[in-house]
Amino acid sequence: MKLKHLGFVESVAFSPDGQVLATGADDYIVRLWRTVDGALLHVLEEHTNLVLSVSFSPDGQTLASGSHDNTARLWRATDGKPLHILEGHTGSVLSVAFSPDGQILATGSADGTVRLWGVAGCALLHALEGHTGLVESVAFSPDGQTLASGATDGTVRLWQVVDGTLLGILEGHTDAVLSVAFSPDGQTLASGSLDGTVQLWSAADGAPLRTLEHPGAVYSVAFSPDGQTLASGADDYAVRLWRTVDGKLLRVLEGHTDTVLCVAFSPNGRFLATGSCDTTARLWELG
Repeated sequence: MKLKHLGFVESVAFSPDGQVLATGADDYIVRLWRTVDGALLHVLEEHTNLVLSVSFSPDGQTLASGSHDNTARLWRATDGKPLHILEGHTGSVLSVAFSPDGQILATGSADGTVRLWGVAGCALLHALEGHTGLVESVAFSPDGQTLASGATDGTVRLWQVVDGTLLGILEGHTDAVLSVAFSPDGQTLASGSLDGTVQLWSAADGAPLRTLEHPGAVYSVAFSPDGQTLASGADDYAVRLWRTVDGKLLRVLEGHTDTVLCVAFSPNGRFLATGSCDTTARLWELG
């Protein structure tokens, strides 16, 4: 199934029940689609620049978006009504992610910082500083205690959510880190990089576990809900599915006609959503 935007599709996210797919694009718009048939449900048009990231809250009631207009926004997911604007970053908001309990929103920015916001009052809880490049991706561990951030400085950093303490710096990539994701069991962290690799790390101590080699830059990574498969999108226009236990390449999904910028598994693991510079989002049935 192909879903059309008017600009690069920068981010895709499934609602927790899998019934809705959110897409954010360079046309400044967030769109909500019904996954069963691809029907367009809502068009969210408050951002004044590129929409770079979207994420649903765990209860499915709220959608967050980050934009090149330096803001993150919260929307009511049921009808697309704008709820709040989070301001404070001095650069594009490149990534947004809800904590597993839905009480905190993390934002990563081109200003080199990560910010943690209390969702209920939209108050800034912590500003995490230390990256020396754009923060391209943020992800919470499944227990909500740790936040990972990947940046153009080539590092992944791990932070303690409760107080913003830096726990560790994972080094090994030779170019910008564009995407980070925790496995569902919280044991493994994946990072995708412009250096053409996906690195798997031990989330416990940051030890490198395995390197997955791509023929081009890796823009996005995501674990399947059962943790057995990792998806990666790259600038060779393809999506790759890897077996996480040993790094074996399982499948290559071809169909996009430009760089694949984002990947996301449906909650039941049956479908994969991808977004591309070809201005489309696609839904793949994995069987």
